[in-house]
Amino acid sequence: MIAQPDAENRITHSMLISPNASNETRKRPGTVWVTGLSGAGKTTVSLALHKRMLTAGHPVLLLDGDEMRAGLNRDLGFSPEDRTENIRRAAEVARLANRSGLWAVAAFISPLRSQRQQAREIIGGDAFLEVFLSASFAVCSQRDAKGLYAKASAGQISQFTGLSAPYEAPLAPDVEIDTEVVGPELAADWICEALALRASPA
Repeated sequence: MIAQPDAENRITHSMLISPNASNETRKRPGTVWVTGLSGAGKTTVSLALHKRMLTAGHPVLLLDGDEMRAGLNRDLGFSPEDRTENIRRAAEVARLANRSGLWAVAAFISPLRSQRQQAREIIGGDAFLEVFLSASFAVCSQRDAKGLYAKASAGQISQFTGLSAPYEAPLAPDVEIDTEVVGPELAADWICEALALRASPA
């Protein structure tokens, strides 16, 4: 896990790829996999990161869990098997995007460590940056922009992650950001710094 920089040391989006990186490294886009509970800020942070990367001249595909379920994965439910298949398909799309020269930012709850490990293996370890947005269940339920926590508490949603279905927090994420105290713009800066550090020569 990288150390989180102080606000005074915020980086600019121009540091997404280190200026000292080799040409080969510059040609290898990867995937930023953003995980966390519903309401942790995955979509908001991913949108901020997506904007930064585009502004810096890096073509990027944004994969959002809700949009994937509304389209490509609309045949899937929320059983453990379907959740795993949902993540597998998303990882395959991200891998194809990377191979085509696009970065990918994937915002998925992806509740199980085994699911995220499978995604890492599909995409490739060197191209996979796991970002864990941490926020307590209480704070996420207070945000509840989609009204999901209220429905789950009322018994209208079964297998709700964090309540009636497990969420396994990453044990050693590449980046961990507490979104209870860190806003989306600064979070995007920290993710960009992690990418820049990964691209820097040893």
